[in-house]
Amino acid sequence: MPHPVDVHVGKQIRHRRWLMGMTQQQLAEAVGIKFQQIQKYETGANRVSASRLWDIAEALGVEVSFFFEGLDKDDEGGTSLPPDLIGGKEALDLVRSYYAIPENQRRRLFDLARVLSEVG
Repeated sequence: MPHPVDVHVGKQIRHRRWLMGMTQQQLAEAVGIKFQQIQKYETGANRVSASRLWDIAEALGVEVSFFFEGLDKDDEGGTSLPPDLIGGKEALDLVRSYYAIPENQRRRLFDLARVLSEVG
């Protein structure tokens, strides 16, 4: 049975890769491994070594710490979002579209969303 940390790191890899519009094959080529290994990392079936995680972080344009964000909250059942919400196709499409918006417009959209959520 996979360790919960390995599963969490794998999910973070998958979400970031998906948000960037990158295939498993493209990520695998960027870090010099076969796409099947990326599949195993993303499911938590295989642990990601420190050096490989470093390479993956570089390929995905994030800090290594990104892959561990929210881990404590998940363990404690705290403020993390339900997996079905953040893992759903609609939510991921929304996030991908959001990051495709130019930064200055994205900031304005974010501010608008925050105001609207406070009203409701």
